[in-house]
Amino acid sequence: MPSSKIKLSILHIVISIGETNAAYNEHCLPLADERDITICTYFRSDITPPANIRFYPGDGSPKGFLHGLGTALVAKNYDVIHIHSPHLGILFLIATWFGSHRQFARSAVVTVHDSYTNYKLRNRLMFLPIFASFPRIVCCSQASFNSFPALYKWIAGDRLDIVQNGLDIARVDRIAQKIHDNVPVQTGDFIVVAISRLVDVKNPFAVLSAFQRSMDENSRLTYIGEGSLWQALTTKSLELGLDSQVKFTRLIPREKVFEHLLNADLFLSTSRGEGLPIAVLEAMACCRPVLLSDIPPHREIAESVDFIPLVQPDDVAGFAREIKRFKEMSVSERSKIGQQCRKLVEKRFSLDVMHAGYQEIYTQVMGRQTIPSERRLAE
Repeated sequence: MPSSKIKLSILHIVISIGETNAAYNEHCLPLADERDITICTYFRSDITPPANIRFYPGDGSPKGFLHGLGTALVAKNYDVIHIHSPHLGILFLIATWFGSHRQFARSAVVTVHDSYTNYKLRNRLMFLPIFASFPRIVCCSQASFNSFPALYKWIAGDRLDIVQNGLDIARVDRIAQKIHDNVPVQTGDFIVVAISRLVDVKNPFAVLSAFQRSMDENSRLTYIGEGSLWQALTTKSLELGLDSQVKFTRLIPREKVFEHLLNADLFLSTSRGEGLPIAVLEAMACCRPVLLSDIPPHREIAESVDFIPLVQPDDVAGFAREIKRFKEMSVSERSKIGQQCRKLVEKRFSLDVMHAGYQEIYTQVMGRQTIPSERRLAE
């Protein structure tokens, strides 16, 4: 007998939607059939959400965003309003404090998608009124929670919570199955894949340098991402004579991302800062071994396991040694590690676990409760 249960109505407020946006890919798309989802963005988008998701795009300006937000707020009543950026949190406060939508502030949740140290000063300051005002503030990882100074935790009190990022493993598997027959046959090359924004905090030059130190004629590096350092990285690659062995793809469709991951021998991240990186979880879900920088979010992923090596972010020689070690392994050895990575994601970082955590928070917000979460780990 069909269920007559009313769907939870949620307005997600995000900077933009796209191929790499976690709020869209992990919070909206997977639940589009189970919940009544509306999205409001600050920027226009090159993609269109499915028909069962209402969409109110901004025009890239505060005025245009506030107009779109106002239109979304009067369109229907929402059980929860979920905001995914400090900038938009501040604009939402302005709209609800000084506008005609004050009642919506009581149902708002903000997710902190990064660690405090990775935010610019202006963003850190934005979080002060956010931590003081919103009914619930959710950090995307224990590392993110731990990174915030005591002042912020004191201001937020029991309204501050943790729900670890999760991965839509079913989506990974659907795409993998779809492209399985089109994945190139292994040629004997050792393929390293890195995925990140090409900005300083992601430490992309360390990726390039470690690969150069570890490579031989059969080594290949594919770097997926876009950012301000793209030109400098491509220039450096040419100077090092790596143009035939290193490929910078810039932004590519998700299907292509998974194709590269499925054809990789090793995933590499030398990042200096993260929240809880989805790209790492995607690589692990694709059964790839991962080599990560020794930072709190990566330690959170690798906790209590011995098959994920961690290297200090700027230890290029250390990364090079580990890349060589993986290269010298047999295919079966790397495959075994990849399977262990997959099992770890399934156990600790699935989308079901993440959504269950947010469901609890949504329920508390709708009931106007501030219950300390049992999910919070020791600081």
